[in-house]
Amino acid sequence: MKRPYRVVVAKPGLDGHDRGAKTITRALRDHGFEVIYTGLHQLPEQIAETALQEDVDAVGLSLLSGAHLTLFPRVMDELKSRGLDDVLVFGGGVIPDADARELRKQGVGEIFGPGSSLKDIAQWLEQALDAKEQ
Repeated sequence: MKRPYRVVVAKPGLDGHDRGAKTITRALRDHGFEVIYTGLHQLPEQIAETALQEDVDAVGLSLLSGAHLTLFPRVMDELKSRGLDDVLVFGGGVIPDADARELRKQGVGEIFGPGSSLKDIAQWLEQALDAKEQ
């Protein structure tokens, strides 16, 4: 890792299941990232504002409610409206492959589904952020 990257992990919308978000938060911290977990029921505006205030390099969104095609783009729009176009957005949850492809087309860096390796997620994030540093 070129430097300790800062990451916000957030649960947008009404999804109340946060085990995965807490697990990825711990895994990223163990890998050397500085991680801010926002907790449950965050509005896209709140997530983007936290990203701005914390000067983060990436935002990880965890969503199981099925509203990913609505909430992920809204978070990205809120980031852009705050001048945070360079913040890498990635996500996880129960997201069908077709929807994951659509989110990637819209600018989401990667989508990780159930069973994804925590090590693979951390390594992907490190490599993606290192590549942006060059």
